[in-house]
Amino acid sequence: MERREMNYSRFINAVSAARRTSPIRALTDLQLKAPPGLISLATGMPNPNTFPFLGVSVETRQLHREKLPGPSRLNFDTNTVARMLQYSPTDGIPELIDWFKQLQTRVHNPPTRKFESTDTEMTVCITTGSQEAISKVFEMLITPGDYVLMDTPTYPGTLIAVEPLGARVLSVAGDAQGMIPADLRRVLSPWSPSDARVPASGIPRVLCTVPNGGNPTGASLSTDRKREIYRIAQEYDLLIIEDDPYFYLQFKKPWSESFLSMDVDGRVIRTDSFSKIISSGLRLGFLTGPKKLVNRVILHMQTSTMHTSTFSQILVYKLLEQWGIDGFLDHVDSVVEFYRSQKDAMVSSAQKWLTGLAEWDSPQAGMFLWIKLLGVENSRDLIMKKALAKEVLFVPGGDFYPGLDAVSSHLRASFSITSPKLIDTGLQRLAELVRDEVKKA
Repeated sequence: MERREMNYSRFINAVSAARRTSPIRALTDLQLKAPPGLISLATGMPNPNTFPFLGVSVETRQLHREKLPGPSRLNFDTNTVARMLQYSPTDGIPELIDWFKQLQTRVHNPPTRKFESTDTEMTVCITTGSQEAISKVFEMLITPGDYVLMDTPTYPGTLIAVEPLGARVLSVAGDAQGMIPADLRRVLSPWSPSDARVPASGIPRVLCTVPNGGNPTGASLSTDRKREIYRIAQEYDLLIIEDDPYFYLQFKKPWSESFLSMDVDGRVIRTDSFSKIISSGLRLGFLTGPKKLVNRVILHMQTSTMHTSTFSQILVYKLLEQWGIDGFLDHVDSVVEFYRSQKDAMVSSAQKWLTGLAEWDSPQAGMFLWIKLLGVENSRDLIMKKALAKEVLFVPGGDFYPGLDAVSSHLRASFSITSPKLIDTGLQRLAELVRDEVKKA
């Protein structure tokens, strides 16, 4: 694809444009990255001698020991623990940032990593999970009244991050293969591509999509669809938010190309999460994108979370350092193997109990099965009243659409944490509920 020049001032809202560097944070970051001989009387970092923790030892579980050699315990001495309990630079500890840059280069090989422009060059910052990243990206880009193009149905956490900002969600239809490019064109048809050069035209500027294992549908975009969507984004000068927490839970290889991997312009800002493959409680994610935009997010972090937990960063870095990128990808394979077997168990149980009562597509990634109930117009009452009384719980499909009290015949079933035996029992109970509901209709 031919490269097109980006004008980021078109996307950054007035609030984000007004953010400036915190002088205290700047001094703290400078001190943390300075040589050991620096005498600093500037920052207000607490003295680590007052911290009650002296050492940390963590036992690690490696699912394929033969592929991931090394000790099964990570030991952290007093000096390292003092650092783990101290402030860190806002964008993250340098060694973990470098590791993530190497990972993105290895997995996605983004064209932007070779850009020399300080605005469009790829950079990475560490965030407190991908939820912080996407929330702050929206808060950087959206002005009340803006349209945002989005997969529908979509993750409620995205909707509740966007709607209070005064955004108007434009739903783009999808199917088992994700967002449909032709429908994206249909939604954009009220505008001309030339309207992107007219500030008051009201044309959408932001497209947000979950390209792999979409929550709740489990849909995954093919490489061909991504390329077509990227071409449309170039045509209409859209910024693409690639929210991809399930990228490493794809059930088939080779993985499809990411939007980041085809980004010749610097119009993709990508969120990644370690919640699904390392730990959800450590709250570790990372944001990758053009330096101009990522730096705006960092300025926002300076006044809110300040930085992701240093303890989490160093703990994860030491594990990744021990594994290396090859070892990390081996670990990913073992995680995928587990979730694939869970998915197969749920699909098998659905075929056993729900054939004729519901419809579904087997997901290509992620943790969810999106089930359409036949003969049930609104799944909410069935789930929140009758299913709960029958000791089985799902998420009503309406929760994944914009607005309150949306009506949907779908429900989301998760296969992430429940055993195959209990999955089977749960879907049997659902079948009984649907059968009773249809009889009453």
